[in-house]
Amino acid sequence: MGVPAFFRWLSRKYPSIIVHCLEEKAKEYNGFKIPVDTSKPNPNEVEFDNLYLDMNGIIHPCTHPEDKPAPKNEDEMMVAIFEYIDRLFNIVRPRRVLYMAIDGVAPRAKMNQQRSRRFRASKEGAELTEEKSKMREEVIQRGGYLPPEEIKEHFDSNCITPGTEFMDNLAKCLRYYIADRLTNDPGWHNITVFLSDASVPGEGEHKIMDFIRRQRAQPNHDPNTHHCHCGADADLIMLGLATHEANFTIIREEFKPNKPRPCALCGQMGHEIKDCQGLAREKQGEHDEFADTVPVSEQEFIFIRLAVLREYLEKELTMASLPFPFDFERSVDDWVFMCFFVGNDFLPHLPSLEIREGAIDRLVGIYKDVVHKTGGYLTENGFVNLERVELIMQAVGVAEDNIFKKRKDDDVRPHNKCCLLSTRHRGGPAGGSDDVDSRGVKRKAEDSDSEPEPEDNVRLWEEGWKQRYYKTKFDVDATDDEFRKKVVQSYVEGLCWVLRYYYQGCASWKWYFPFHYAPFASDFKDIKGMFSDFEKGTKPFKPLEQLMGVFPAASGNFLPQIWRALMTDPLSSIIDFYPDDFAIDLNGKKYAWQGVALLPFVDERRLREALADVYPDLSPEEVRRNSLGSDVIFVGKSHPLCDFIRELYRAESHEVLIFLYELCHGIQGILNLDEDPILPDKIKFKDPQYDDGFVFKAVVLPGAKIPNKVLKPGDWERSNRGPWRPQLGFNPNRQQAHLDQSAFRKLKGGQYSNAPPPRNYHQGNYHPPQRDHYPQNQCEFFTFLSLFQTEILENTRVMCLVTCPRIV
Repeated sequence: MGVPAFFRWLSRKYPSIIVHCLEEKAKEYNGFKIPVDTSKPNPNEVEFDNLYLDMNGIIHPCTHPEDKPAPKNEDEMMVAIFEYIDRLFNIVRPRRVLYMAIDGVAPRAKMNQQRSRRFRASKEGAELTEEKSKMREEVIQRGGYLPPEEIKEHFDSNCITPGTEFMDNLAKCLRYYIADRLTNDPGWHNITVFLSDASVPGEGEHKIMDFIRRQRAQPNHDPNTHHCHCGADADLIMLGLATHEANFTIIREEFKPNKPRPCALCGQMGHEIKDCQGLAREKQGEHDEFADTVPVSEQEFIFIRLAVLREYLEKELTMASLPFPFDFERSVDDWVFMCFFVGNDFLPHLPSLEIREGAIDRLVGIYKDVVHKTGGYLTENGFVNLERVELIMQAVGVAEDNIFKKRKDDDVRPHNKCCLLSTRHRGGPAGGSDDVDSRGVKRKAEDSDSEPEPEDNVRLWEEGWKQRYYKTKFDVDATDDEFRKKVVQSYVEGLCWVLRYYYQGCASWKWYFPFHYAPFASDFKDIKGMFSDFEKGTKPFKPLEQLMGVFPAASGNFLPQIWRALMTDPLSSIIDFYPDDFAIDLNGKKYAWQGVALLPFVDERRLREALADVYPDLSPEEVRRNSLGSDVIFVGKSHPLCDFIRELYRAESHEVLIFLYELCHGIQGILNLDEDPILPDKIKFKDPQYDDGFVFKAVVLPGAKIPNKVLKPGDWERSNRGPWRPQLGFNPNRQQAHLDQSAFRKLKGGQYSNAPPPRNYHQGNYHPPQRDHYPQNQCEFFTFLSLFQTEILENTRVMCLVTCPRIV
């Protein structure tokens, strides 16, 4: 979700929600790799039932990584994805369900952000190529040395979009991967695997949440299911809280700043392309044995415990002397709703609310102050009480003038710059959570051209700021109150749509916010009657239609040839949808990647009219890729559901059947035969269906056992500046080993980290066990090394190679 710095703010304010993952590593003996037995108990001392993978967060770093050499071809990409899934499965070790969800066609509200990201990625890729060519020429003219350019196929990350051949191939490869693991990995034998590929409409994380919602509404759902969701988006925290499941954990990569990256021109470390001098490469190692190695450490993972976050929120949100009964679950829903005001993937954040300036704390404070006046909560089961929301917004509006003046006085960074820049600024697309680009890589301060600060025409800290804002951003007269009301109404509709999306599913596939900028909080007046309901029966785009809606012309090679011409032909009726260049408005930010891409919105009616003439030219394969698919379910031979599925295939029954919950850990759904099964125990799956108007209740289910309290009194007062040690695994009493500085510098494979060890570990007190016998040859040495690593693993997640003093 597009909430800049949200996770950083959350983890600093509530540090005990973080637990570092313990990971058992595969061992090698005589050149053979011995895989980890994932059927054994989880070393994190917790057993998870269901693991959900938001696959796009895996696909991007595996296909175009930032901190290591990119895969050479598509086959290597697929292998990297499989290895990533294997690693996550090893850490989490689910016992019931593995659900893999790839982003399908998104709601129109999300497509606008996808369009912005893909146009930026295409433009920045072209600019990087141009910059490399220019710098290469300059370096060679100065007499510098550069290695010859590698001739390799360019990978356009825009192909990671539903409807492309790459996504179709990925779905096929994942099916065979699942079949292999169910057959050969003992940890997979008894789990149920769901695959929702890119042909199934919906964002990956929301397909997962829809599965959870529909299952927990069944009478036989286990209310004590322990869920683990993998993904780095900030909205997973909101979505997890919105389920009201008692046991919900998120696993994500641990962010490590300032990872070393080689120069894109010479391939050497220690400088960026703009500083490349073309110097001869220094010898790496005594015999240059490290010439082709990049000093990177393996990415580690952390758990986010939402049960602990609920403990924090319970203390923070509890209010006494209310005129109505306090309901913690309802207050959690209100907290999730208020977080939408600081940003999300569907609406721009309000100008006066910046999370770095304590916007969420401010909203919570106002919420607790005025809740007595509201007479109740802001939301219920995903539906918004606009009359009560208006009281919150008006309280924020009163403080807006002071907020803008304080922002100017603080001058932490240049704010409120209203300027149009060319896209010749490096950086990731806007909307990424925690200041990351589209591939999840932190942007540094120097990732922006050094240009003089442009003149600020809005000047929010001076009188008349509202009039100047609307004139500059919307090009409307300062007295046009009707237009302001129109913007506010669209934003109110957006708030209702987003909350409904999080709690009930997609209310409308067609709705979107039709402006680049948000109104002010003080503009939210008389909003009670601004929204009634969304249009019923809307349908998602088809995959190729979405490609036409989000792709720039430079990525047209992923589309059918005749469709591609609509992007480039000057006589095309929709040529204006595909500008070659576009402006970026910094809108109060410092770097272009944080700004607003001023792209024209796609008119759905005009797009469909243009495509109607070229639809008949699609090949049978393109027609297949343009169709919407369904989830598929996989089980192994030992699974209770296997015989049931095989009997359906033997009978060639194409009737829609509801399978029994007793066969699948209480999971219920609708089965239908797959036309092209990889195994006889793979079949189409559809979630349980509910009547129109059915409301999923946002409550803790009866019978749910609330986890034991984790927080102690000292946790409330602990300062973020004080010493802090990470908890490894879910057992707070685990005895941890301590390694000295040399052990922290040493990484697997003989490569060294350039990051110092944590301060807590400077005084290491770990001593290896005394042994009567030291290895005398290579075979004994590898046996000794394997045993030593096992002992280290039992006490700490830090693994390092050791040297034996008796081996010469």
